[in-house]
Amino acid sequence: MALLNSPLIDEPALEPELPICDPHHHLWLREGWDRYLLEELAADIAASGHRVEQTVFVECHAFYSPRRPPGYEFVSETEAVAGFAAMSESGVFGSVQVAAGIVGRAELQMGAAAAGVLEAHVVAGQGRFRGIRASGAWHAGETIRNPHTNAPPGLYGLASFREGFAKLADYGLSFEAWQFHTQLPDVISLARAFPDAPIMLNHVGGPLGIGPYKGQRDEVFQVWASAIRELAKSPNVCVKLGGLGMAICGFGFDKRAIRAGSEELATAWRPYIETCIEAFGVDRCVFESNFPVDRLTCSYSVLWNAFKRIAAGCSAAEKAKLFQGNAVRFYRLGS
Repeated sequence: MALLNSPLIDEPALEPELPICDPHHHLWLREGWDRYLLEELAADIAASGHRVEQTVFVECHAFYSPRRPPGYEFVSETEAVAGFAAMSESGVFGSVQVAAGIVGRAELQMGAAAAGVLEAHVVAGQGRFRGIRASGAWHAGETIRNPHTNAPPGLYGLASFREGFAKLADYGLSFEAWQFHTQLPDVISLARAFPDAPIMLNHVGGPLGIGPYKGQRDEVFQVWASAIRELAKSPNVCVKLGGLGMAICGFGFDKRAIRAGSEELATAWRPYIETCIEAFGVDRCVFESNFPVDRLTCSYSVLWNAFKRIAAGCSAAEKAKLFQGNAVRFYRLGS
């Protein structure tokens, strides 16, 4: 899956002194995909002009080991990323602390047996492991590609999944929910069943804009916004503001010969991000890059400029929370 079909454009960084924690990016080296490892991420950050001080890696089907027992193959990804984090600490790749936090994958539907996988992740993370992402994204048919985890429909409601989910608390781990907007009710149910579990909703809840949802943006927005407001009633849930550059959102910026600038992106994304901030409040929202996936739409510099344009009306204290403070607190990174 090549991630670039046309040249990206860059812009000078807006508010370049504003500290940023990027709480969602990937690192991979996979056949048929563009290489995106520590060197590429560091180069994007350095070229952007934005003051990114820490990052959080999120699982992405990279570096799995076929030599490990079923369910434990994902731990090798954590080991690899912990190595990249140690390399980053050398300063060779700049001052940013890459993968200061690591979020891995576990098949929580293993039930109580998932505890062994969680413990292995914690050890492999060398003090950086913070949580599990188990994707519940699922859609019938072939017009919308389901993620690499191949989750069954209704994953978050399975008794076996919830048995494994309960083990997260034993290791002080958080949970990342990634699903399409059609499954937000599943996250609402999960959050209410585990009111003390810290849950981070990925990519503003996954509003779809392709396949059967193409040309239905207003209708999807209404369904999505209603579910977002309902989910926000659970105080244990936070939300990542980003991921709207993915092709599945249907904005079409990834198909353009000349990519959009930050002003155009801010206009398109503002309704979703502002709805989330209004529902969750500034204490439970974090801006994210979702790189290199959102590189389909724009460069790293343009992406953060778009977010800064959307947040232009926020106070300095609010910006400090949205761009860094909330992520540092949720992932227990230290400043």
